[in-house]
Amino acid sequence: MPAPDFSEVVALIRKEDPRFDRKAYDFVRLGLDHTVKELKKQNAKRTGEKAHVSGPELLGGLRDYALDQYGPLAKTVLNSWGVTRCSDFGDIVFNLIEYNVFSKTENDRREDFSEIFTFDEALVKPFQPARRLPTGSLGTA
Repeated sequence: MPAPDFSEVVALIRKEDPRFDRKAYDFVRLGLDHTVKELKKQNAKRTGEKAHVSGPELLGGLRDYALDQYGPLAKTVLNSWGVTRCSDFGDIVFNLIEYNVFSKTENDRREDFSEIFTFDEALVKPFQPARRLPTGSLGTA
């Protein structure tokens, strides 16, 4: 019997843990691929070896991927899928680990996904206008 495909595994996971939309699982899988590619670009020695991505590295990659894919709507999109904080990504990752979709080392823990950043800080702030100068501070020549 062939192994179930990703969408079947996500359906099984969601029967046990319905907190997150299936799109959140797709996003994490694609975001992991994105993160691995970016880390390989940054660190040539990772090529040729199976790259392991730590929790904080994955969170950084997911942040960048969300900003790239959804721009100023990134927080809104993730929230609509039930993902509202970093530890939610950890729960998704560990759900996928339990079903052998992702692997982990003996050092990997859910706590690795503790609140590394807030979604406002990481997904909203980059799109806010720079702080305006007080009126009259431009000076006159």
